[in-house]
Amino acid sequence: MTVSSSAPPAPTLASRKKSLLASAVGNVLEWYEWSAYAVFAPFIAAAMFDKGDPVSALLSTLAVFAVGFLMRPLGGIVFGRIADKRGRKFVLVTTMLTMAAGSLLIGIMPTYAAVGAWASVLLLLARVMQGFAHGGESATAYSYVGEIAPANRRGMWGSVAFIAIFGGSVIAYSLGGVITSTLSETAVGQWGWRIPFLLGAVLALVALYLRRSMDESDVFRGEQAAEATPIPRRTVVRAIVLMIGMTSGITAAHYTWTSYVSTYAITQKGMNPDTAYWMLVIAQVIALISLPFFGRLSDSIGRRPMLAAFAVGMFALQVPLTMMITDAGWTLLLATTAALLVVAAPASILSSTLSESFPTRLRTQAIGFAYSFSVAVFGGTAPYLNQLLLNLELGWVFGVYIMALAALTGVAAWFMKETKGIALADV
Repeated sequence: MTVSSSAPPAPTLASRKKSLLASAVGNVLEWYEWSAYAVFAPFIAAAMFDKGDPVSALLSTLAVFAVGFLMRPLGGIVFGRIADKRGRKFVLVTTMLTMAAGSLLIGIMPTYAAVGAWASVLLLLARVMQGFAHGGESATAYSYVGEIAPANRRGMWGSVAFIAIFGGSVIAYSLGGVITSTLSETAVGQWGWRIPFLLGAVLALVALYLRRSMDESDVFRGEQAAEATPIPRRTVVRAIVLMIGMTSGITAAHYTWTSYVSTYAITQKGMNPDTAYWMLVIAQVIALISLPFFGRLSDSIGRRPMLAAFAVGMFALQVPLTMMITDAGWTLLLATTAALLVVAAPASILSSTLSESFPTRLRTQAIGFAYSFSVAVFGGTAPYLNQLLLNLELGWVFGVYIMALAALTGVAAWFMKETKGIALADV
């Protein structure tokens, strides 16, 4: 592919770092808003659904959580196509606004007691908005960070994308711990659960300010100035199938050990909510700190060994770690820390691996479909499936399910080519 001499100059390393920060801050906020729903799921269930059947209400809340994920592939495709046509920066600003609007709606919507089933409908609408925006945000952020990173540091720079995921979750759970320890359970149920959503809508203004000054990806700008060459459909389809398989185990394990494990400890083991939230915060902070080190390691040894390590580790540890959890806080801390460190190894390289697997012209929309589809099918449904199987007294089946998906990640890694350090313009 020959680039014309009129292509604009590449951004400087300093401006790239500023753009990386702007992308990360916005991504943290989006994941904070997304995670806040999982953190306060028991309280949202009581406020937005019929209290006459608490189990049904919790399942309905988790189902709405899953619906938000099911919108992600559509958002990934739509916003991904826009990002591949108009640029990464435009989409990153648009998705930030949409996500904030959904968060604001959750924060101000009336309860089931006030408007009946309309409360559930409004909650569903808000999660559909957020899911649609989230699909575009994740796909574009993964493309953008991969494209602005130095080739020999793409794994380490790319780890910032998942640092944002853990960071947003840590903030959400920290706020959950503060709210549940400061307010009475009655106050949290009546209005306290709304605080994180209203706060997220306000903080979106900060992220928007930072994203206004982001550089456009020079890889994308170079593609816009280049002569188009045909891209074999078979090559793209193969890459999409491999990325779906690769992501399946990672995302299912991630959402099991972040979005659901506290609900499991609270509702199944009788753990104090305040204790559960703080144990999860500590575990996620430890995993977050490990991410850039795993990313840097992948720049040395490659992406495939990191994926293989996850596949073996999660296959062996999923069931024992789940069985370790009791009503004692230390059991949740130890089990979740171990699980999330296993998840952190492949999570740190998701951005780099995904961006290295698709050509620039199709990168964001291909990532948008492959990643969002995998997250929707295997990640977003994990909390609901886990709770459903537990209610059917088949909790062990979920452990086997996670083990099978971890194995699928390993199989995908086996068939993947090693991509560390390649030039994205040559993909």
